[in-house]
Amino acid sequence: MSKVYSTDELLQILASERQACLTGKRLKLTTKVSGNPVIDMFLKAEGLQKFTAYQDFKAAVHNYQREHQVSGIVWRQMTVKGKTLNYPAVDDQLIAIPSDIETLKAAKTSMLAFWQEVTAGMDLYLSMNNGRDFRQIMPPDVERISDRTEWVNLCKWENAKNFLEIVMQLGWGNPEEASYKRGWPNSGSEYVHAVNPGNQPIC
Repeated sequence: MSKVYSTDELLQILASERQACLTGKRLKLTTKVSGNPVIDMFLKAEGLQKFTAYQDFKAAVHNYQREHQVSGIVWRQMTVKGKTLNYPAVDDQLIAIPSDIETLKAAKTSMLAFWQEVTAGMDLYLSMNNGRDFRQIMPPDVERISDRTEWVNLCKWENAKNFLEIVMQLGWGNPEEASYKRGWPNSGSEYVHAVNPGNQPIC
């Protein structure tokens, strides 16, 4: 029986392949630029060939995940205001298999509790128009959004000048299709940004 690669091994393989593509060791030579002479002046064929070669390789890894049921979950840790949370997230280079979705759903309650605890007293904003605009909202609004979603993802930005932004992605469906509404309406997400009072979201 042949060995099945683990999540970590697939990520290492993808990182190596990405580097090979970036340095020009892998090109998809059949990739054509747009065919429009005006657009082609601004696009370099080699850059497109590198990008396409990596995307094709990544799609093959995703097929491998499906075939062998290899998880796309990585465990992350976030510490905010002295509170620490270990939580599952699908790595952005991999896909979620069905059991991963169940893992994400199971973590939703603890992740929401962490969010509520560390964002108490912060200003909350809902991302609108694919992150180009923000509308200020209140905690009950976040609860209503979370009631309609299946899973949560978190990230934060902070600096030494007392700036802190915590972004909560409230999603449903497949995470790899949810971020940019590629799988709408079966997959999608809403983003809530928490910032210190008086600040605006920057992410």
